[in-house]
Amino acid sequence: MKKLTSCAVALLAVSVFLSCNNKKSDEVTLVMAEVNPATTIAGQMDQAFKEKVEELSGGKMKIDLQCAGILGDVDAVMDLMLKPNSTIQIHRMSAVNLATYGCEKNSLLSIPFTFANKEHFWQFVKSPLAQEILDEPMKKGLSVKGLFFGEEGFRHFFSTKKIVEVSDFEGLKLRTTNDEVMKGVAAGLKTQMVSVGFADLYSAFQTGVVDAAEQPIANYLANHFNEVAPYMILDGHTLGVMEAVITVEAWNALTKDQQRILIEAGAYASEFCRKLSQDEEDRVRAQLEKEGATITDVTNVVPWQAACADVIKNAAAVDPALYQNILNLVK
Repeated sequence: MKKLTSCAVALLAVSVFLSCNNKKSDEVTLVMAEVNPATTIAGQMDQAFKEKVEELSGGKMKIDLQCAGILGDVDAVMDLMLKPNSTIQIHRMSAVNLATYGCEKNSLLSIPFTFANKEHFWQFVKSPLAQEILDEPMKKGLSVKGLFFGEEGFRHFFSTKKIVEVSDFEGLKLRTTNDEVMKGVAAGLKTQMVSVGFADLYSAFQTGVVDAAEQPIANYLANHFNEVAPYMILDGHTLGVMEAVITVEAWNALTKDQQRILIEAGAYASEFCRKLSQDEEDRVRAQLEKEGATITDVTNVVPWQAACADVIKNAAAVDPALYQNILNLVK
């Protein structure tokens, strides 16, 4: 039903700024897609971006934010945005998803155990290295460009049975993102990788199609995965790096001042996300434990790093110098 309604919703919100003569307009509406619910860190960051855009523009620029996958899953949204005259202009996605479209530098951000902590990541966001990665999609010839970064916490595994150590993963049917890094992680853990759309993940647990998956802890609760997979292990294999992208067509149709507003609002949304993320994780953990979820802490990451050694080495090879520069940012 979501896919049937997506075009209708988006078409109603698209402004004449993408008209055939491509004239720049003082008033525009940009449709923004978000796969997660509005209550998640991602959804709240998007809302902060929306409000700041509308504030800075005096209401002349509007962001029609559609959350909870109403406009389709990540692949469906990207397929639309990569075509001319897209009815969706902005998309909040995981940086790792861009790697599946040939953006190799983006894949560096999802290499296991890259970021020592969240402050390490925010040092990266403030550095010139961040802009280099935001610019990658357009430089690769994709019809989207990066706007700003966020993070939704470290990603952890959750499952239908309790996992305590690396060996417990062997043979499990693991749903993960369809990129080379996570495929490598799945292989290193000796799991059976299963391809399931995010919107179908809850039911996939119910039917036994998958035994385990991975998400930031806040998304785990917001999507009620604890109801069908009540065990989570806090391994923190990767940080959930988020990236907002806009179609080049929409970007070029904006005035310089409108472009500046999007960049300024993006910086505001990033800072909003930074402050929100840790508070949300602490709150969510307490809520999950109250609801009966079993949460296991990882005190020794060395066996996990060893299991991921091959994928870390191979993934970093796409740009060793850039990857080392990211590692060097840790304080």
